[in-house]
Amino acid sequence: MSTSAVEPGTRLAQRFRLEDRVSESDGATYWKAIDEILARPVAVLTFSPDFPRVHEVVTAARAASRLTDPRITQVFDAAEDSEHSYVVSEWVTGDTLSDLLSSGPLEPERAAGLVAEAAEALAHAHEADLYHLCLRPGNLVWTTGNTVKVLGVAVDAALYGLTTDQPALDDAEGLGRLLYAGLTGHWPGDEEEGTLPAAPMTDGHFCTPRQVTAGVPGYLDTVTIRACLPESRKGQGSLSSPAQIAEALAGVARPMPISIPYPSSPPSVTSASPSEGLDTERRLPPLPQPVPQVVTQGGGGNLLNRVLMTVVVLLVIVAVGVGAWTIGRSLGSPGDREAQPSPTTAVSQSPAQSQEVKPEEATGFDPLGDKEEKAELAALTIDGKPSTFWKTDNYNSAELGNLKDGVGLLLDLGKSMQISDVVATLGETPGANVELRVGDEADLSSLKTVAKAKDASGKTTFKPEQTASGQYVLIWFTRLPADAGKFHGTIYEVVVQSPGSA
Repeated sequence: MSTSAVEPGTRLAQRFRLEDRVSESDGATYWKAIDEILARPVAVLTFSPDFPRVHEVVTAARAASRLTDPRITQVFDAAEDSEHSYVVSEWVTGDTLSDLLSSGPLEPERAAGLVAEAAEALAHAHEADLYHLCLRPGNLVWTTGNTVKVLGVAVDAALYGLTTDQPALDDAEGLGRLLYAGLTGHWPGDEEEGTLPAAPMTDGHFCTPRQVTAGVPGYLDTVTIRACLPESRKGQGSLSSPAQIAEALAGVARPMPISIPYPSSPPSVTSASPSEGLDTERRLPPLPQPVPQVVTQGGGGNLLNRVLMTVVVLLVIVAVGVGAWTIGRSLGSPGDREAQPSPTTAVSQSPAQSQEVKPEEATGFDPLGDKEEKAELAALTIDGKPSTFWKTDNYNSAELGNLKDGVGLLLDLGKSMQISDVVATLGETPGANVELRVGDEADLSSLKTVAKAKDASGKTTFKPEQTASGQYVLIWFTRLPADAGKFHGTIYEVVVQSPGSA
């Protein structure tokens, strides 16, 4: 057990220099430290001389260091000796779930995606007989590197002296509570969670997520109930392990980076290489244009230059005057315009600018399977919110598991009209083959392929090579990109442009 005082500046293992005390509770202190050998920040946990569970914490940390899932905080070192006992782990920066909920509930799919990642990470830990047992919003972090981190696996339970004879069930309930919090902004627990208000209750039981927040999809409400609200299950089986919760949320698209608004004019940079992505050529002022000079021989050169310049100026003035008079006459004489068409005739005949069309309805389209493909999420592609999305089911291969030729998102425009282009924001992972189909009937055989995109990702524009008209627009996936060992297509937003009704 540690018997020596620990202060800022203390060096542990001849490499970890303690810098800032982050928090302190019941004889355990968290520090931000510097690994002087690798020149990186680390988190260090130290103990007061009378802390009773040093051995248990160090043992748990050493076991956790063998976990390989990148979503679990990595333990670098742990030691127990008479001078200083400590645990060294990676320094994680980002927003905890509490931070993300500071302005209200998350978008349902984003909350589910965060918890799905945490469930998969904990399922990995449970395979090694390591558990968390005290999941709180502060333990789930969306990092600055746009990844999920679960803090405190195994270590926190030892730190607080928590034990249980049903660790899988306890962690499943903890994940369910995190999902409840993400969907509602409330905490459904008997114990207090200082950063979140308590979940509302009815008849002595916690309300379900859909009773608290409008717009929660039914399947996420069901997952939450099965995980942590036994009074509301009504005969539905419980989800009693992280692996079961991970499986229940396997079809949820994983969280994407949150867009950050940048200033319109970039800050000045003293020096930068081209590899840093700065377009330096655009920041350079234009080179001064050389002034033409008249070269003469003899002593009267300066006078002759002035005379020639005066003549040139007069000629320019005359030319401008004549041009203005000609244009004014043509504008005032309709008969002359009809007899001699001017270039403005061609401009007046240019096609009208395309306008955005708001679809009346969107639905998941699976005519070759069970007729629907995540239909409850389809409306999120036309809600104007770039953070919400629809996705296909998960498949075992890019070719949809060889179960069907394709699946897609079907938009109903309300009436037949001409389509000039369709812009779909897909997932960032490349590998999708997508077709744009248009027709007047919501039937695959009636929808004509008018544009294609291979290996597509991100914002993708489909522009028909020939005139295309119809009431229905189908974005049809024939090949799916990979994601965490599964394959699915994702669409965040769709914008349909039309020059006018067909």
